[in-house]
Amino acid sequence: MPDKRRDLEALGMLNLGQIYWNLPTPALYEEAVRRREGLMAHLGPLVVRTGQYTGRSPRDKYIVRDEVSDRLIWWGEVNQPMEVETYETIRARVMAYLQGRDVFVQEVYVGADPRYRVSLRVITESAWHALFARNMFIRELDPEKLEAFQPDWTLIHVPHFRAIPELDHTRSEVFVVVNLSRKEVLIGGTSYAGEIKKAMFTVMNVLLPRQGVLSMHCSANWGKGPDDVALFFGLSGTGKTTLSIDSSRTLIGDDEHGWSDEGIFNLEGGSYAKVIRISPEHEPEIYETTRRFGTILENVAIDPVTRRLDLDDASLTENTRAAFPISHLPNATREGRGGHPRVIFFLTADAFGVLPPLARLSEAQAVLFFLLGYTARVAGTERGVKEPQATFSTCFGAPFMALSPTVYARLLRERIRKHGVQVWLVNTGWIEGPYGEGRRIPLPYTRAMVHAVLEGQLEGVPYETDPFFGLQVPTRVPDVPDRVLRPAESWPDRQRYEETAARLRQAFREAFQAYENDVDPDIRAVLP
Repeated sequence: MPDKRRDLEALGMLNLGQIYWNLPTPALYEEAVRRREGLMAHLGPLVVRTGQYTGRSPRDKYIVRDEVSDRLIWWGEVNQPMEVETYETIRARVMAYLQGRDVFVQEVYVGADPRYRVSLRVITESAWHALFARNMFIRELDPEKLEAFQPDWTLIHVPHFRAIPELDHTRSEVFVVVNLSRKEVLIGGTSYAGEIKKAMFTVMNVLLPRQGVLSMHCSANWGKGPDDVALFFGLSGTGKTTLSIDSSRTLIGDDEHGWSDEGIFNLEGGSYAKVIRISPEHEPEIYETTRRFGTILENVAIDPVTRRLDLDDASLTENTRAAFPISHLPNATREGRGGHPRVIFFLTADAFGVLPPLARLSEAQAVLFFLLGYTARVAGTERGVKEPQATFSTCFGAPFMALSPTVYARLLRERIRKHGVQVWLVNTGWIEGPYGEGRRIPLPYTRAMVHAVLEGQLEGVPYETDPFFGLQVPTRVPDVPDRVLRPAESWPDRQRYEETAARLRQAFREAFQAYENDVDPDIRAVLP
């Protein structure tokens, strides 16, 4: 058997305290509670706090710029470069910081398809973060293989180590750094566990396209069988997890996937679901995971005496999260794989209330909406936001897309064309007026529209062309009022609808300027 302690020494981790290798979930619970990292709640979940940072820190994420990454990465505001010397300085200080400290190691995989998966060693100073890695990634269940495990990539996680911007040339005390040459990720200054999973998603967004595999920020499920696959692309808050976790269908995964020549595969082995104000009535499957042993609850309110949860309490953050293995969901496949998609849904929460709740996209429109990745921020979500603001996140996941967006768009188009995939736009946002005047479309209507598409109920239905965005809108959907399908008719003031739609259309045109010179003419032709 290999001497794994020497592996850590080879990384520069000298004079470590106790090394906890691949502890199972109960043992990680014991260590987390003993070290006062969290509380065990009623029925068994582990409740933890992430301190100052209750969400990702995208402006503190870097990619080391060297001969490997220089011409590969799409540098800019999202993918910020870090010089090699800067990285080595921070890394050396982290290695010194770890001397004498205990570490927890979890050895896992990223990617359910063995042909494309990456073996990953996560090294962290916190027991609960080790449990997070164990929940979120794919475990090796064979003890002999686990003993012989050798990583392709290493992730070093030191949440209590803080960078010094003047010394380390960082923007703040937080740093999330991907080093492609070293095959290493370094995270510090933040306890928010989502940085771990999204850092590795960034890595996969570099590796997979170079192997001809489309990496995607989407959920996936299948219906009548593994070849009846649907994908749901969308930014946070658009319903990606809610719509994919459907009791009538089998969940493949709820956040990150690859699409190879063989089909769809999950990149993860768990789920990291938002749980603020969820209820057993509307999201029963996710709700039940908040009452399970093995689930980590981030920043969820808990009564310290009774250990009862309050999922409606947002006093710490609106971004309360549950991290759990996908096996906690009764309708999920543990294989994490399916065939080629039959249907793709692009989810957008349009706070302007002018996009139709459902529209069929042509191939060129699908590529356009994929590149733009439109949704909207609403008043009250950020300081200074007093009215809806259009937000564009390319490929529905800009913070994690390390290559040029056109790379992912080209792969998507090739697959849509080859497999004859239907693509639909679903507005899960506002109808009958903008945010503050209209209403958010009821979830039962959205579910009815998704089911109608999946069950082929809209194949013989007449369609109308949306006057502002050129989208094909069905005139009838079972269990959805006809008037809801037509934004122009549902607004009380037709002139205000037209003015608002024209304003959003202009925002589309401005966002498209970043790509107009790099796309095919037919995509430019369908720009609203």
